[in-house]
Amino acid sequence: MKKILLTGIQPSGKPHIGNYFGMMKQVVDMQDEYESFPFIANYHSLNTIQNAETMRENIINVVLDYLAVGLDPQKVTLFKQSDVPQVTELCWILNTITTMPYLMRAHAFKDAEAKNKEISIGIFDYPILMAADILIQDTDVVPVGKDQQQHVEMARDIAEKFNRIYGETFKLPKSLIKEDVAVILGTDGQKMSKSYGNTIPLFAEDEEIQKLVMSIPTDSKGVDESKDPEECNVFALHKLFSSEDELGEIKRRYVEGGMGYKESKDILVKNIQNFIQPLREKRKELENNKEIIVAEILKKGGETARERAEEKMKEVRAKIGIF
Repeated sequence: MKKILLTGIQPSGKPHIGNYFGMMKQVVDMQDEYESFPFIANYHSLNTIQNAETMRENIINVVLDYLAVGLDPQKVTLFKQSDVPQVTELCWILNTITTMPYLMRAHAFKDAEAKNKEISIGIFDYPILMAADILIQDTDVVPVGKDQQQHVEMARDIAEKFNRIYGETFKLPKSLIKEDVAVILGTDGQKMSKSYGNTIPLFAEDEEIQKLVMSIPTDSKGVDESKDPEECNVFALHKLFSSEDELGEIKRRYVEGGMGYKESKDILVKNIQNFIQPLREKRKELENNKEIIVAEILKKGGETARERAEEKMKEVRAKIGIF
């Protein structure tokens, strides 16, 4: 029996290369190794998306994006969170055994509080809904970035508490973190994020790629001067797109002198364009029949995920005395 992998994908707009290397590629790479349940976290995204048309369009786009990068719906169960109403039922049950002081430890809540933001119940309760997503599918592993690791740890804590109170019911999930892509740097050297405006879109056209790469700030060192590759934002992206041989040669010429930032950027532009072109073409092909493709995949995935969740909830209801 393969272990269960589950990961949530928020329908938050167009993906960038940080999304790809940080999460999307992992899901695709592991679809043969695990029984995978990638889901579109549309209930979670209500915290930020409160426009029906935007939500519908984003959900469709998430499916197309993942298909374009190689996700195989014959190998994974791709579904919408909202097609599994048992998740919100379990969320309420888990709410009743979780205290407010515990939830106040969540990074997202603490960050919002520190910035004096108005905090909705949805933001505050986000870790509980995520725990319900994970636990209801008997998940073994959850691929996450370091910023989401705490949520998996909270899901484990909540599962352990439920098991202590009502008897062994839930598996204890584990985080799956790839250290080499835990943080993808943007064009400005910060973590790549739409909120920072430092992204390279995953399906960008060639001209846009060139413009964005050429805008990456560098120091003023000349062609013949020695440069530290680990301090260069351009080189950080080379690590993702350039071959091992090419990367080694670029690093050597950085250190010894003989490569200017213009040449380095030209090579990076070419490599990113070569990488993105087939993905972009596949994405455009999928657009032709997107409604039919998406409807069929999500219908099948929703049925499978919902059936599994209902079986789990029968056990949960029996344990808590609800029938």
